[in-house]
Amino acid sequence: MSLTLAVLFAVFAAGSNALGTVLQRRAALTVPQSRGFRPGLIVDLLRRPVWIGGIAAVIAAGAGQALALASGPLALVQPLFVLELPLALLIASLFVRRRMPGAVWAAVAAVVVGLGLALGAAAPEGNRVHVPLDRWAPALVACAVAVGALAAAGLWRPPGRMRAACLGAATAICYALTAALMKAAVYRLEDYGFVAFLTSWQTYGFALTGMAALTLLEHALQGGPLIASQPALTLGDATVSLLLGVLLYSERVRGGGWVWAEAAGLALIVAGVLALSRRDPDPNPPSAGAPGGSSGGADAADAAPE
Repeated sequence: MSLTLAVLFAVFAAGSNALGTVLQRRAALTVPQSRGFRPGLIVDLLRRPVWIGGIAAVIAAGAGQALALASGPLALVQPLFVLELPLALLIASLFVRRRMPGAVWAAVAAVVVGLGLALGAAAPEGNRVHVPLDRWAPALVACAVAVGALAAAGLWRPPGRMRAACLGAATAICYALTAALMKAAVYRLEDYGFVAFLTSWQTYGFALTGMAALTLLEHALQGGPLIASQPALTLGDATVSLLLGVLLYSERVRGGGWVWAEAAGLALIVAGVLALSRRDPDPNPPSAGAPGGSSGGADAADAAPE
């Protein structure tokens, strides 16, 4: 029953995140674009009601994610967020009142079938409750170094595919680490109460990494086409989460002959995500009112033809 709840909460969180991504992207394309890291970007976005709506959806997703992580393994919950991309395309198509073509539905089917096949074959299990600091330390250092390197590489490049891909990958690592820290904090809340939750370093850790992920995501959405940022974000989150689940929480996936089914499922997911990433979920995004703003031209240019 707990695994069923974990799946349901994770799917709810993926849907809320998809709505949040669509709304945040529409807002991000209405503010001036910059070559480097700009903390003031969040201040500008706070003036956009559509961005506030996106953040509300992200908060709802966070609540669903916390409940999912309290019910099931990290290696099961986070890969389900792959559903965010097809759900984002569906939501965006409703915003612009535009039907998704058959090729897009085929790609959606590939993602859903591939995800079911991969997770069914892997059957993630194991749910360590407490992770000692000697396990956290190398994971935190490795993630911090990787995020710093990817963010620097992305911001060093001009707007385009490479910039978006690097920032998307950095965001993915922050998302995965946020989930891992959130899982530990939720256990503290369940076992020792609210005071222990507030005094746990993991609570402030996931708040910090969550804010870093949000900032990197906004820069990734501005930095280039979705065909570059979305695969790095979607697949990177699932991959890093799987690794953190195994290394931190001693979660296990099936090996042996099941590896072939897992590989087939992964191939379907990758093919579906790459195909969906070529579709601009918002073909007519609002343009920036200030000079230097992005009008979404990069996305339109890189979107696959109908």
